[in-house]
Amino acid sequence: MKILFKIILLVILFNSLNLSNAIAQNKIKIGLLVPISGEFSEIGKSIVRSTLLATSKIDNPLIEIIPKDTESNPDITYERAKELQKIGVKIVIGPVFNKNLSRLEELSDITFLSLTNKIIDNPKNIISAGINAGSQLNTIAKFQKDNELEKTIFLIPDKNYKNEINKAIKKSKIKTFKIHFYDSEPTKLTKQIEKITRYPQRKQNVIDEISRLKKSDDPNKEKKIKILEKKDTIGKINFDSIIIADFDESLKSITTSLIYTDVSPKKIYFITLNQWFDQSLIKETVYQPIYYPSINKENFDMFATSYIKKFDEYPNQLSFLSYDLIGLVYYLIYKNDWNIDDKIFLKKNKFKGKVGIFEIKDKKINHILNFYKIENSNIKKIF
Repeated sequence: MKILFKIILLVILFNSLNLSNAIAQNKIKIGLLVPISGEFSEIGKSIVRSTLLATSKIDNPLIEIIPKDTESNPDITYERAKELQKIGVKIVIGPVFNKNLSRLEELSDITFLSLTNKIIDNPKNIISAGINAGSQLNTIAKFQKDNELEKTIFLIPDKNYKNEINKAIKKSKIKTFKIHFYDSEPTKLTKQIEKITRYPQRKQNVIDEISRLKKSDDPNKEKKIKILEKKDTIGKINFDSIIIADFDESLKSITTSLIYTDVSPKKIYFITLNQWFDQSLIKETVYQPIYYPSINKENFDMFATSYIKKFDEYPNQLSFLSYDLIGLVYYLIYKNDWNIDDKIFLKKNKFKGKVGIFEIKDKKINHILNFYKIENSNIKKIF
């Protein structure tokens, strides 16, 4: 039976640990591979700050965080990782982006806790710590079951992560009625959605019914025709829910296309993948209600409050994951009698962090996520 451990990020719990054995040990060196300069520097700097926040909570002078700037470049990432290897670092948080993993398998004595959520074809010494598709789909599967959804269609953009999503569907508990891949180019997208929703036929149904009524002897036909003239379509669609594997403006484009074809989120469940707590999505009431899995919002808000108080700016969401990973690594090293090796990640245990409950399995971190509903510009936790 798996034991549920709680990651010790709270000072109270850490203070209860007997650190006498650790004092005699060398410093606990944790590498950090993030973009501190360049296009994604704000993400990297936020991650660095969050690790400092985590270590201040732990309050153990033996912990040494060693950040290195990847500049979001695979070759530079590799060189910075070699620098960490030379000074004896065995565990690294990062890189952030999947493209930067390409050469890290050469550094087999280092375990990298990458913040990517992609799990296909990663090097053997990479543990994917992002919110992966499988974790999200299993959360959606619970919502499906709770609401007896039997005909869920899956809309997946024809982008580089479609294989990741498709593989996750096959391995998850999700039930899919049909899977559709779509082109995000606006003109093509609209035509594809029209076909999926049978929009031309449903629109023609209105024209045909008006024509039929005009020729009929129905005494109420004028009234019925006026009602029909206000309708865009007639006829049911053959699904009860939609999962949209898209984000940002592309997500809004496809929801707009669905609404254009007279498929309303007020009648059909609109479900998407982890949007964190995107304020632009919260403000757009036309797309609501919309549902999605994500991390523990209450804990994220508390983390954000602490972060803002210390650094006077709002944290990037990935920094919340890195905050948890510092606590995870510290706890596992402690449980391993302060020995640092890759074996600490092999034990099958569940952990409770700020993000939520998760476990390390098959070189990835699987999260048990919460599920949220956005409606009337408010976020409501479903479970």
